[in-house]
Amino acid sequence: TDDDDCSSVMEQLSGAVAIFLALVLASAAAHKFYARERLVFATSRLLQIKTGLASPAMLSAAATESTTALALLFPQTRAVGAMFAVILWSGYFAALLAAARRGETRLDCGCSFGTHANGIDRFVLLRPVALSCLAAVLMVLPEGMDPVAPFAGLAFFTAYLAAGELADSWRTVR
Repeated sequence: TDDDDCSSVMEQLSGAVAIFLALVLASAAAHKFYARERLVFATSRLLQIKTGLASPAMLSAAATESTTALALLFPQTRAVGAMFAVILWSGYFAALLAAARRGETRLDCGCSFGTHANGIDRFVLLRPVALSCLAAVLMVLPEGMDPVAPFAGLAFFTAYLAAGELADSWRTVR
């Protein structure tokens, strides 16, 4: 029936979105360990705290990202994971917006793997908003994990990375 088809599509979408968001979070956590010094400095500047406090704050964020990513992978914990993702990305948005309002628009926020002198612009501000909105939608999607979901999630993640690179290139050219 049409209801069964719609439910199946929503479950496929739920799994794909969950895997996509989990990959974003897991890569962000890994990034904090890979570029630790750069991100401690970025955390210090973004939150306006001393470097000694920035390191545990950054590591706490990495632990939260890792735990949230793991929660998103299981249908039984997906809604809670999505809620934590909304909170996390909303916090990142608030920190970025506060830095931009302070005039620190040239700050390398550590939001991607490469160093970016272009700092905090619309793309950087809109990225956590978009991810937070997607996580909010995930909270209301049906729990499910289709065999195709991992591939779709990886495809979304690849497109997300490509969009970030294109945005960086576009900002550099401007």
